[in-house]
Amino acid sequence: MTLTVAGEKKEYKEGITVSELIDVENVETPEYVSVSVNEEFIQRDDFPTTALKEGDVVEFLYFMGGGC
Repeated sequence: MTLTVAGEKKEYKEGITVSELIDVENVETPEYVSVSVNEEFIQRDDFPTTALKEGDVVEFLYFMGGGC
C-alpha cells in the first residue's frame, strides 16, 4: 500500500499501524514525536491500534521549546 510519509510516497505492508510505521521509519526519539494522519493528530495511546490506509498522509512532528 502507498502512504505519503514526511512528504515522500513509499510502499508499506497493508494495515500497518502508526506504532509499526514509527519503528520501520526509525523515527528519532519516538517518545517525543507527535503524529498526524491526513492533518489530524493521533493520540499516543492510539498509535498501536491505528491502522493506516491506502493514500494516507503521515507527518512526524516534534514540538520544541526555546526562544528568548
